Amino acid sequence: MKILGIGNAIVDVLCKVDDEFLVKNSLSKSTMKLIDEIEFKNLLSGLSIEDTISGGSVANSIVGLSQLGTNVGFIGKVNNDELGQKYEDGLKKEKVKFLYSKKDEPTPTGTCLILITPDSERTMCTFLGTAGQVSDEDVDADLIRKAEITFLEGYLWDEGEPKKAFDKAILNSNKVAMSLSDLFCVERHKAQFLELVKNKLDIVFANEQEILSLIEGQKFKDVIDFAKQLNKNVVVTRGEKGAVAINNGEIIECGARKNLSIADLTGAGDLFAAGYLHGIINDMSTNDSLEKGTELSSKIIQKIGARI
Repeated sequence: MKILGIGNAIVDVLCKVDDEFLVKNSLSKSTMKLIDEIEFKNLLSGLSIEDTISGGSVANSIVGLSQLGTNVGFIGKVNNDELGQKYEDGLKKEKVKFLYSKKDEPTPTGTCLILITPDSERTMCTFLGTAGQVSDEDVDADLIRKAEITFLEGYLWDEGEPKKAFDKAILNSNKVAMSLSDLFCVERHKAQFLELVKNKLDIVFANEQEILSLIEGQKFKDVIDFAKQLNKNVVVTRGEKGAVAINNGEIIECGARKNLSIADLTGAGDLFAAGYLHGIINDMSTNDSLEKGTELSSKIIQKIGARI
């Protein structure tokens, strides 16, 4: 495999809501909140479901890479239940090697309620279920050693078994890429993420908010200065301002696409990462890799859901 992704195996449930729904349920727009199964069911009651799709941040990226013709695999934990089977079928349909043998677990397959407001922003409420219980035993070191790049998501990182899985993956990888995933995720694990970025990762994906929070910076110049010292490949998406890669000290910028008919911002960062990684493994220039990431993210935000 060219790229092996490891992340939370989550089934996305997409619903359209108004801003009042977020206020009423004390939800912060454009963020991801972890909830339990009861909260999930309470939020979903009374909502109309637009679609149900196999999701998860890195899984979305891996599917995007597969659609570009890349040989990819994914490790994520699901239960041997109806949603777990739906998840596996969804990946296989996209020609992704699903490298996890599901078993009967006490905890159900993870689910993410994606709430889309009229401004196309998405607010996520995630019941991790068994997805958040990935352990080092679920990670095959031989498979990781055979992949050119291992791609991890910040959402997966947590103390205990997931951290052991993370550490095993990094230890056995040829090259490691990681997405910081979400602002709240960064703020929960800031010290650990900073250690990973400085000492363990080769490629880092973040949006401007996430990277500024990570380094406790005030302006984007702080991000540039930080990334230039690292001598790594730090890729930052900036919404309407486009995207920037600071690759071994060199700064390359790419503008955002204009006049798009935006339907839903779900998956924009995931598909951007897919396009960029596609460029990297095909020896494209940093500029062309940024362009490919921008192309894919522009496509995904013009439709509902995180799959092209």
